Amino acid sequence: MKTLNDFNFENKKAIIRVDFNVPLNDKFEVTDATRIEAAKSTIIKVLEDGGSCVLMSHLGRPKGGVNDAFSLKHIVAKVKEIIGVNVKFAEDCIGTKAEEAVANLEDGEILLLENLRFHAEEEKGDVAFAEKLSKLGDIYVNDAFGTAHRAHASTTIIAQFFEDNKCFGNLLAREIESIDKVLNNSERPVLAILGGAKVSSKITVIENILDKVDHLIIGGGMSFTFVKAQGGKIGNSICEDDKMELALEILKQAKAKNVQIHIPVDVVAADDFSNDANTKICDINEIPDGWEGVDAGPKSREIFDGVVNQCKTILWNGPLGVFEMESFAAGTIALGHSIDKATKNGAFSLVGGGDSVAAVKQFGFADKVSYVSTGGGAMLEMLEGKNLPGIEAILK
Repeated sequence: MKTLNDFNFENKKAIIRVDFNVPLNDKFEVTDATRIEAAKSTIIKVLEDGGSCVLMSHLGRPKGGVNDAFSLKHIVAKVKEIIGVNVKFAEDCIGTKAEEAVANLEDGEILLLENLRFHAEEEKGDVAFAEKLSKLGDIYVNDAFGTAHRAHASTTIIAQFFEDNKCFGNLLAREIESIDKVLNNSERPVLAILGGAKVSSKITVIENILDKVDHLIIGGGMSFTFVKAQGGKIGNSICEDDKMELALEILKQAKAKNVQIHIPVDVVAADDFSNDANTKICDINEIPDGWEGVDAGPKSREIFDGVVNQCKTILWNGPLGVFEMESFAAGTIALGHSIDKATKNGAFSLVGGGDSVAAVKQFGFADKVSYVSTGGGAMLEMLEGKNLPGIEAILK
């Protein structure tokens, strides 16, 4: 696996695929700069070697046409603030404007190209477009884990024009190492915590990790499909009736593989999907009609704490309740505290998936776990055992 450390960038232009697809408010200000911060160490390494950086990224879904609302010019000031170096901007990512801007780039400088998705060829994985991008750098660095599962021109196709002059950036290398640590090089016991609303979105993940874990906590909305499949009364709770047979099959497979599955035993139930709803604690098998489970109950939190703190490797993907509503966040917060405690005691903890990442940031756990993944879809595909085209392109 070639990384930045295999190259000296002195007098070289690194063309770096970053993931600067950051949220903007109505004044076009960056509201969460995590992804820019995540790319900082890669950019600094190139500059400190005596090279220059040509940064390329997409922003939003402009549907293959120029749209000022999705222009990367809006984030130039934030990139400059975070990296601590002046950032130049090219009004296109290919063609004369881009080529001239690159030609004028000196060692120690940064150039940010305009949104790749202003060209429909980016998402189509167009070879000619990728070749034009490749002319803008001497060494190709992929540091965009969030898009590594897409075979787009800038994430995958471009790599073929660099033969040996291509590598992973620090962020992407850390992502690969962290997920590999959970799946293939883990210290046992290994625990996976899968939450969120739907079993269907996590089926292949569950099937792939059953051979690799000792414990599996199934929480959030998806737990009710398992409870109902086993004859429990779940009231108005979310449930995928067409996945109940599959839930029973997963329980059977887990038993055969000696994996202990933990499902909440009690829940916070609400009479309405609202922060102001009436609530009560119910046995998860006895939720009355007209009520729905919205968070893990106090007994479940205690049981999960015991499971978490006997494990040495922990993967967390998906919340335990509707944490976006303050009244239903206690289960997810309690789990965060449990993982924090286990991590302090030497466990390796990896958090990934949009909702889990949002939760650890919101409740202040981001720096209390071993690693927070930046790519939701990409991480899920790796956990499913799939090869990601953006990663394969560097390894070829």
